[in-house]
Amino acid sequence: MTECLHQRLGLPYAAGGQRLIDAHHHLWNLDSHRYPWLQDEVDPGFFLGDYAPLRRNYLPEDYLADSAGQRVLATVHCEAEHDRADQVAETRWIHEQHARYGFPNAVVAHVWFHRPECEEVLGRHLEYPLLRGIRSKPVTAPRPELAASVRGQSGSMQDEAWLRGFELLARHGLSWDLRVPYWHLQEAAEVAAAFPEVPIVLNHMGFPWDRSPAGLDGWRAGMAALAGQPNVSVKVSELGLRDQPWTLEGNRGVIEETLALFGIERCLFASNYPVAGLRIGYDELVTALQTILAGYDEAQRDGFFWRNSRDFYRIELDE
Repeated sequence: MTECLHQRLGLPYAAGGQRLIDAHHHLWNLDSHRYPWLQDEVDPGFFLGDYAPLRRNYLPEDYLADSAGQRVLATVHCEAEHDRADQVAETRWIHEQHARYGFPNAVVAHVWFHRPECEEVLGRHLEYPLLRGIRSKPVTAPRPELAASVRGQSGSMQDEAWLRGFELLARHGLSWDLRVPYWHLQEAAEVAAAFPEVPIVLNHMGFPWDRSPAGLDGWRAGMAALAGQPNVSVKVSELGLRDQPWTLEGNRGVIEETLALFGIERCLFASNYPVAGLRIGYDELVTALQTILAGYDEAQRDGFFWRNSRDFYRIELDE
């Protein structure tokens, strides 16, 4: 089996840690790059509440420290809302980190699908060899009862310009990282059905923020619609709730339902670090998922923790 990142860098490593590929994390350098949400006025609507601890550099050394208790084989960097005036700068910087540290090993970059410069910006991202996919957040409503009000707006998943930009993913063999709240999942399933050749991975389990019976019913309906599309996978990640602790028993139900709906072969481990660190430690997160997966066999657990991500993001490992 390939060495983990810490071994390759000559750092102490946890021989007994979980072998994994982290399918979703972020890095940022606020000294050299601009991230408005981290450097400008604080967003009071941030889904986890106070995020002051994130408003600092988060560099490869920081990720390596947080993940030192596990055997991280590779990672996927997902765009972190870098200044949209220079969307390719983040991709360039991540490649510089890979050259120095050997990770991240795949890049999910940002492009606005509905804007005229979409194809030109995408072409510049494609100059970088680790590019595997795009995360472009469509227009969404802040609450479930307002979901219909944004349907068809510019930048929504029904916007013809947005769909033309999305089609470029198929042309270039790229995947889409889907990030919407649960009240837009059924619309996303329509996109998945219209573009069956595009691999899609849902970020953060569709954000089951409302754990009331009605909220969970809405989430289940959206998840079932997406699970019915064979080109859709899901990242089991970011189950933090606003101003509430992350608990195993609080999150076990939605995780087990996700595994049942999609099948473990379409589920990927992802940390969403450092954001998830506002609620749970890296090792604590891995241990919680190991506990939930105890009833699966070794091959299924290996799939969840690393093989599914390797295959989805086309990561080369020396095995």
